[in-house]
Amino acid sequence: MRSYRLIAPAKINLYLEIIADRPDGYHELAMILQSIELADQIDLHSLSGDNIIIHCDHPQVPADQSNLAYRAAELMARQFPAALGKYGGVEITIQKHIPVAAGLAGGSTDAAAVLVGMDLLWDLGLTQSELQELAATLGSDVPFCIVGGTAIATSRGEQLSPLPNLDPLYIVLAKYRSLEVSTAWAYKTYRQQFGSTYLQDTHSLADRANAVHSGAMVKAIVSQDPTAIAQQLHNDLERVVLPAHPQVSQLRELLATQPGVLGAMMSGSGPTVLAIVPSPQQAAAVKLQIQQLIRDQDLELFITQTTVQGIHLASTTHYPSG
Repeated sequence: MRSYRLIAPAKINLYLEIIADRPDGYHELAMILQSIELADQIDLHSLSGDNIIIHCDHPQVPADQSNLAYRAAELMARQFPAALGKYGGVEITIQKHIPVAAGLAGGSTDAAAVLVGMDLLWDLGLTQSELQELAATLGSDVPFCIVGGTAIATSRGEQLSPLPNLDPLYIVLAKYRSLEVSTAWAYKTYRQQFGSTYLQDTHSLADRANAVHSGAMVKAIVSQDPTAIAQQLHNDLERVVLPAHPQVSQLRELLATQPGVLGAMMSGSGPTVLAIVPSPQQAAAVKLQIQQLIRDQDLELFITQTTVQGIHLASTTHYPSG
């Protein structure tokens, strides 16, 4: 029997721009993605049969085919039937630390960890690009979660261009546990309200995507300037999510006005709000202040920082078979 334990970091958006509609029904996007140290732990164990079994310690996470991590294991089984026959199935145990339905790619990073873990478990020797190609069939965020770090994402989010690794940025995350925002709803509503502003011709799309590579946020990242990064935070989806969810809007405003906060923004489709601060001490002070201002047990607050890693191995255990 073989066993691997992987760490699956969450993801935040530092920049999210919706450019146009795509023929496949998705949106043409320009984003800057960043891994953070807040992470799930994924354990994979080989099974003697060909079953896929999944467990999770969070009651909201399904243990069936609706779980993206389960679908990642199914994908590997379909793609590599000989390896399934040789090595057997897999038991997956997810320890959730990333809040659920939070706009932090929790499901995507778990799926990415399963792809990486099964590559190891089955001795497939896949390259990073081969893993990312498989990942793209599962979801737009999954390829980034494999590699992590800092990257520009274009197309529907799966086309990645790495950026220089950031010196640690300290971040406070805030989310109401009971509040969920559907990503599909957010993008559909944005299309309904702002679709008339979308770029139409291919040349304009290419120009806009290329402009992000030389834009102010990228310059701030290259210069390792936390204040400039915080000032360039941008998320088009705030235009539809914040009016529909006053709690998120108020939380964002409150975080943005705290002493020491360099900038605040909703991450992805929400409802998590992030605040960038200069130091862990100031992050702790901001967290305490928000807890005192919003005395609501439903509010979760996390202190984390950026990381240069995507999916990575925590430990490896090999047991003799038989």
